[in-house]
Amino acid sequence: MIDAKAIVRNRNIAIEVNSVLRNTYMLLGLIILFCAFACTVAINLALPSFGFFVYLIGLVGIMFMIQKTRNSMWSLVWTFVLSAFLGAYMAPMIAYTLSVNPSIVLNAFTVTAVTFFGLSAYTVIRKHDFSWLGQFLTVGCLVVLGLIVLTIFLPGVMSGFSLLISGFLVFLCAAGILYRTSAIVLGGERNYVMAAVGIFVDLWVMFMSLINIFGIMGGDD
Repeated sequence: MIDAKAIVRNRNIAIEVNSVLRNTYMLLGLIILFCAFACTVAINLALPSFGFFVYLIGLVGIMFMIQKTRNSMWSLVWTFVLSAFLGAYMAPMIAYTLSVNPSIVLNAFTVTAVTFFGLSAYTVIRKHDFSWLGQFLTVGCLVVLGLIVLTIFLPGVMSGFSLLISGFLVFLCAAGILYRTSAIVLGGERNYVMAAVGIFVDLWVMFMSLINIFGIMGGDD
């Protein structure tokens, strides 16, 4: 016998998932555009580099505020603050890369976009559960953070690991996209702001890492 209540419940869940997915991608598109706008403004103003520790403190602080206000409209405000902050932070590197070899930025953007659409489409269509990647992402982020700190205090020793770190970050961000998209599709994530922010940070880190990889492989110092 057909369970009418189960059918209605599954239909309502599907509608809710589609709504979260749609809102996530709409917000993601907006904050990517705002990040690009902030980067352009920062380049035109010739803003100096913030430095890694300012970046880290700013990122952690803004992410904390987004998490704290996740169930209010203030989370959207802090999301766009994060977008502007990352856009301004990346500006010096983007400006330098464009002056040396503009194709590096284009290649990094293309690979990031193709990777995102490919992984997202695969997860949405196949509906695979990638929740098992959660622990890997946590450990991976801690390892990368430790390596980055070592490059600051031991630049001569760790500079050769720059390509390796960037490559691992690209892989880590790809896993993050699978993990976060899977959480939306399978109903584990109902807050589209948090979902969009997580994917945005993954894409931003992937894009910056690819610029570093293409820059090193292309012989740009």
